[in-house]
Order: sequence, then structure tokens, then C-alpha cells
Amino acid sequence: MKSKNILTLSIAFAACALLYLGSASAQNSTAADSVDPSVPTSVAQNEASQMVAADAILDNGIDAKKVQPGEQFRATLRDTVHLKNGTELPRDTVLVGTIATDQMREGGTSTLALRFTQAKLKDGKVVPIQAEIMGVTSQFDSDETWDFHHSPFDWNGTTLQIDQPLSGFDLHGSIGSPDSGVFVSTKKGAMKISSGSQLSLAIAAQG
Repeated sequence: MKSKNILTLSIAFAACALLYLGSASAQNSTAADSVDPSVPTSVAQNEASQMVAADAILDNGIDAKKVQPGEQFRATLRDTVHLKNGTELPRDTVLVGTIATDQMREGGTSTLALRFTQAKLKDGKVVPIQAEIMGVTSQFDSDETWDFHHSPFDWNGTTLQIDQPLSGFDLHGSIGSPDSGVFVSTKKGAMKISSGSQLSLAIAAQG
């Protein structure tokens, strides 16, 4: 009887172990499949290791119908950020970016790519940066009060890609991409990113 119990426990343990390994394998496969195939996972992970999380407020609204490639846009850091290379970006540092792509697609929808290029400090110093937009949060919650600290899209330091549905368009962001974020409209009409929206960023010094 004792041998039979031991055999039964051994079989149960082995089954649990196989189930765990299968689950872990499936999770790893899902994570790998979610990464932009144009950027090798090792490259994206290496770049992510050099980045830190930051939150910025979009200073001016961006209307896909009115902007042109090469046009600048700005966002302001909410808190002081310490980059991995030792550079400090104080609170209220202005992040400057350009419209990388703005094009209409078939069916009246459009694609808008943004690219952050530099941080301007109050003393006039300019710091070249790279930054990926890992989430966008509306400036108001349902009670019409500021609710930035509870954003569900704060970058956790490990996520390599985000595909976030928004109102009328989607955000696609990927660590290692030359663009900071690509917005694709999901319906006809103007695509607008409101002034005052919060951008959750993964940011690093360039070069």
C-alpha cells in the first residue's frame, strides 16, 4: 500500500511539473511574439536596459490634418528624471520631437509617427535623447480631476512593445524603433492627440 501511495504521488508530481513547464513555455512564446519582428529581441532588450521610465505632458495638441513632416512638437517632464548615463533632466524639462511621418491611407484613415530627439533644460543646455512612447493617458479621469499617478500604462522597465487602443486611433510603440510612437487611425476623420495628454515614456540619452 505504501509503495502504491508513493507511486501515485510521484506521478502527480511529474504531471504538475510538466504542466508548469508547458505554461512557462507558452508565456515565453507569447512575449516573444508580441515584440516588433523588425527589431531583434536582443537589441530591444539591450536598449531597454539603458532606459528609465518618465512621464511627460503634451504641451500642444497634434492634429494629423494640420501638421507636416519635420514640424516640431513639445512635451514637459512631470518629475526629475535621472538617465542611466548620469544626466539629470529636472522637472519641467522640455522634450522636443518632430513629426516623422504624416500620411493618409486608403479609406480616409491616416498614420502619424512621432520622434523625440532632444531635451531642453532651463539653463539652455540641450541633451540628445531617444524616447519611446509606451502609453498615452487622457488628461482627465471620469471625475474631471488630474489622475496621472494611477496611469495603467507606466513603463515597467521590461515591456518592449505596446499596442494601445485609444479613442478613434491606436498607438504602436516599440523599444528599438527609430520612431517614438506610431498612431494609426481606426476610423475616418481627423486624428487628434489632445494637449495636456500624459505620455508614459522609456527614455535614454542618445549616443
